[in-house]
Amino acid sequence: MLDCEMRQAVIIDIAPRGSTCRWCGKPAGLLLTVPGDRYHNEGECFCLLCAEEFARTVADTLDRVVTTEVA
Repeated sequence: MLDCEMRQAVIIDIAPRGSTCRWCGKPAGLLLTVPGDRYHNEGECFCLLCAEEFARTVADTLDRVVTTEVA
């Protein structure tokens, strides 16, 4: 399960009752955590719309190509 979990861009869970969205301040429904992030043990709460944008932003960063120059 850990191997499968680490391949996900964002881990999605239910936000604790009474949480507010980190971005817009509306009531939050989702708790999102980025595996491998320096704060990977602490997720952030988001409403559905902001959660979708956050997940899209994280996924876009995974599409970057890293190359090594050989001298």
